[in-house]
Amino acid sequence: MTSFDEVVLRSRRRRGSRVPELSDQGEAEQRLSVATTADQGVRIITVSGEIDHQSGAPLRESMLTATAGQAPRVVVDLAAVTFMDSAGLNILLLAHRRTSEAGGWLRLAGAGAGVRRVLQIVGVDTVLHLYPDVATAVA
Repeated sequence: MTSFDEVVLRSRRRRGSRVPELSDQGEAEQRLSVATTADQGVRIITVSGEIDHQSGAPLRESMLTATAGQAPRVVVDLAAVTFMDSAGLNILLLAHRRTSEAGGWLRLAGAGAGVRRVLQIVGVDTVLHLYPDVATAVA
């Protein structure tokens, strides 16, 4: 486990949040919801819940699909994300690399204070563009 993940887990324990065990795979998948729509030729991936190592698979799969093809344009709506650790950061950075290499872009929208703080701590906010909401990100 990376030191970043250790800090996040300690923070979750202090707040009284339940820390998932490796055997909680079924529960982990229920903690994360991912829906994909389109608007003006832009794929919008709406994420709800907690993004961590155990729950990240649905987001990873959606991002791989959305970033395929020529010049993909993708907005990830993080407004309903309550927690994100390094696994979520890795998914977003991989998607950013894929879209950039294909001549497209990836934008993040609506990140709450906690998620925005994680993005800022590790400097992801200097790589990925953050927007206050989906409408602004799509425009």
